[in-house]
Amino acid sequence: MAWQRLKVNQKVLKNKIINIFKKHKLSSEHALVCANAIINAELVGAPTHGLSRLKMYCDRINKKVINPQPKLKIKKISQSISQIDADNSIGFVAADIGIKQAIKNAKKTGIGIVGIKNSGHYGLSGYYAEQAVKKNLLVFCFTNAPPAIAPHGAKKSLFGTNPICFGTPTSSKVPFILDTSVSVINRGKIRVAERTGKKIPEGVALDKFGKPTTNAKKALAGVQLPISGFRGSGLAWMVDILSGVFTGGNHGGKVKDPFDDFSGPQNIGHLFLVMKSNLFVSNYTKRIKENIIRVKRLPKIKGIKEILYPGQSKQRRYKNNLKKEIKITSNIADDLKKLDA
Repeated sequence: MAWQRLKVNQKVLKNKIINIFKKHKLSSEHALVCANAIINAELVGAPTHGLSRLKMYCDRINKKVINPQPKLKIKKISQSISQIDADNSIGFVAADIGIKQAIKNAKKTGIGIVGIKNSGHYGLSGYYAEQAVKKNLLVFCFTNAPPAIAPHGAKKSLFGTNPICFGTPTSSKVPFILDTSVSVINRGKIRVAERTGKKIPEGVALDKFGKPTTNAKKALAGVQLPISGFRGSGLAWMVDILSGVFTGGNHGGKVKDPFDDFSGPQNIGHLFLVMKSNLFVSNYTKRIKENIIRVKRLPKIKGIKEILYPGQSKQRRYKNNLKKEIKITSNIADDLKKLDA
């Protein structure tokens, strides 16, 4: 069967990804950064941002629209603020340097802001938020994406599915990480459905004629629907401003589709805002614990055993999957074989 699931040892798979990126002229350090992010996406249950995109990254390197050996420039604007020109690097590398710089700035002054331009798709925002939270910091992550959502009142897509991400330390080892797309479902899920020949749910997309569709191919050629109507459209616009207009990256529908448009680099913008948790109160840990307990103690609707905060389900999937082999489709296995040839 074309879509049979195969199980692969994590260490073997990680080494294979590293080897593939090194064959595509990334340094050993950068290849490891990319492999870690891709494996993490698989482990947290987000395969749409994992191995399913590996061939796309390699295709863009081969087409010379991702620079495998970038010379990233960090411009210090103040003790708290830095700007990074990513030199068309793969997004994982730019974001890894960016979040580390934002953390460094925040540790010095209490707040760290990093704007990145000339970058590419960087995977899961929550992956970078978690790095800041582990340092006992609050964090916002913003990044824009290729056109997929139509502004409210328009019939042509312009904004990306532009995720909004917020993270905070809690009193437990499980961080609060809200990482959500402003579309009803993320575009990666539609791409996977298109590739596997599956239907998408009703109410998530329109075809190019503005009619509702469950056909993934028609949805990719049409428009994705935002969460909560005009509110979701407004949030997508907000992220486009913060990560595109504000940072110097592409915006207003100018970010190129990574799978289909090889006419030039994406020039995606990212914005990381990191803050010490004790900027205003010295007992933040106690207060966040109290906040979470109040929510969890609320009466539950039928069928719900526990009220979870954002990040708990992901952490449980991660811990559970960490002990297992990673399941991949035979088609992705074929991609790995060809890319590693």
